[in-house]
Amino acid sequence: MSPDATAVQPRTEPDAESWGRLNPRLVLVNLSVVAAPLALYGATHLVTGGQVNLQVLITLGSFLITCLVIAGISLMRLLTTRYRLTGDRVEVHKGLLFRSHRSVPVDRIRSVDLTANPLHRVFGLTSLEIGTGESSESAGAGLTLEGIAKKDADRLRRRLIESRRAGHGLTADEADGPISAMDWAWLRYAPLTVWGVGGVFIAVGTVYRTLHEMKINPLELGIVQDIEDRFGSVPLWFGILVTVLLIVLIGVIGSTVTFIEGWSGYRLEREDGGMFRVRRGMMITRSVTIEERRLRGVEVAEPLLLRWAGGARLKAVASGLGDEEENSARSRLTPPVPHALALTVAADVLAEKRSPTALAELAGHPRAALRRRINLAVGTVALIAAALVVPGLWLTPVLVHAGWIAALVLLPVLLAHAYDAYRNLGHGIHGRYLVTRSGTFARRTVALQREGVIGWSITRSVFQRRAGLLTLGATTAAGEGVYKVRDVAVSDGLALAERAVPEVLGQFIERRPGPGDD
Repeated sequence: MSPDATAVQPRTEPDAESWGRLNPRLVLVNLSVVAAPLALYGATHLVTGGQVNLQVLITLGSFLITCLVIAGISLMRLLTTRYRLTGDRVEVHKGLLFRSHRSVPVDRIRSVDLTANPLHRVFGLTSLEIGTGESSESAGAGLTLEGIAKKDADRLRRRLIESRRAGHGLTADEADGPISAMDWAWLRYAPLTVWGVGGVFIAVGTVYRTLHEMKINPLELGIVQDIEDRFGSVPLWFGILVTVLLIVLIGVIGSTVTFIEGWSGYRLEREDGGMFRVRRGMMITRSVTIEERRLRGVEVAEPLLLRWAGGARLKAVASGLGDEEENSARSRLTPPVPHALALTVAADVLAEKRSPTALAELAGHPRAALRRRINLAVGTVALIAAALVVPGLWLTPVLVHAGWIAALVLLPVLLAHAYDAYRNLGHGIHGRYLVTRSGTFARRTVALQREGVIGWSITRSVFQRRAGLLTLGATTAAGEGVYKVRDVAVSDGLALAERAVPEVLGQFIERRPGPGDD
C-alpha cells in the first residue's frame, strides 16, 4: 500500500441512499405466535379437568393453523421488505408474489410514531409508523415498518424530523422541552371510569362464547358447580349484592392496571421542528408525534365520576392524525389529571397565557334547552315504567310494583342529570378561539381556532323548531370534523357564527327589512 493511501474506516451509519431491512430477530417474534394456541390448550385442559373432546381439538387445531399462517406471512414480510430515506422522500419496497413500491415525500409527513408490544420489547424491536394524515385506504397513506431495531428506529425518526424541518425551513425553538410528565398521584383517578366494569362483562362474554364454540357448557364446569354448592343456599338479594360488589372490585382493579400499563413513563414535550411528542406505556410503549402547525385546538374531557373527583383528560384537536379510531388513540395529550393541571397544559400547548377552555366565561343557553332535557328525562322514565307495568297487568302484579318502584327511583336521578346537562351547556369566543361545552355523563369543553373553521352546519329537529332552538356545528378538517353548540337560541346561534367567522354564514341568511329600511 502506498504511503498516500487512506485506510477505509467502517461506517457506523448507512448513507441516505442505502437500503435498510427489518431486523432478523423478527423471526423469533413471529414464531412466538404459536405459543398462544398451546397456552389455550393448556388452560382448556386445566378448566375441564383433562376432558378434552373432539370439538375442542378441532377448534384449537384451527387456531394453531391460523397462527402458523400468520407467522409465515410475517416471515415473508421480513425477507422482502426494504426501506431507505433519500434527500426528499421515504421509500419502502415489499412483497414476493405481489410487489409493492411506496414512496412518501418528506414534506408530507405529519407524524413519526413508535410502538413496541411486549414481544417486540423482549427482542429489542419496535414498529415505526410514518403518518401523512390520509386514511389507510387512500393512495397517499403513510408507511409502517414493523420489526426494526429500536436504535435504528430512533435514528430514522430523528433523521425524518430533521429532513422535514429543513424542507419547511424551520429552526429549533428555544421553548423546546418537557411540558408534562407522569405523577403517580394521578393513580387515584384510574378507577373513575365505567370502562373497567364494562371490561368485566366483555371478558365474561368472550370466555362464554369461546367455551360455547367448543361445545363446553360453562355451567357444568367443576369450578362453577363448586361455587353453586357453596353459595347456592344464600338469599337472592345477598347473592346479587355480592356479585355487583365483585364486578365493581374487578373493574376497579382492571382500570388501575390499564392506567399503569398505558401511562407509565408518560412524558409530553415540545421538540425541534415544531412537533409535540407523547411517550407512554409499560408493556406496550408508544411514542406519538403531533405537528404543532396542524394543531387547531384542544378538548378537555370530564367523565362524570372523574369530574366529581376534580379530574379531567386533555386531547388535541389536530389534523393529520388519521381516521376516527386513530385520531381517538393518538390525540391524547394527558392521562386523567387534576382539572387545573389540564388547563395549564392546554395553555402551554396552545402557547397562550390562559387556557381558552376556562369555564367561567361561557354564555348560558335559554331555558327552552332545560325544558327539552326535562321532557327527555320524564319520557325515559315513562317508557321504562310502561315496559314493566303493561305486561304486569296480564302476567303478575310483581311487574306492576317493579314499574312504579323504578319510576320513583329513576325520576329524581334523571331529573338531576337533566339539570346538570343544562348547566353544562355553554359557548363563547375567547380571543381567536370558539369555545363550546356540553354533556353530563361526559362533559366536553372544546376550544377551536376560529381560522380552522371551514364551514357551518345547522340542524333543527321538530322539537327544536317548536322551542326556537338550533344546533350549530363548526366544521373543521381537524379532530372529529364537527364540533357542536347544542340547543342555542336561533338568533344567538347565527350571531355566534357570524362573529366567530365573519361572512361565511352571512351570505346564506335572508335579512328582512326593518321599519326604516327602503
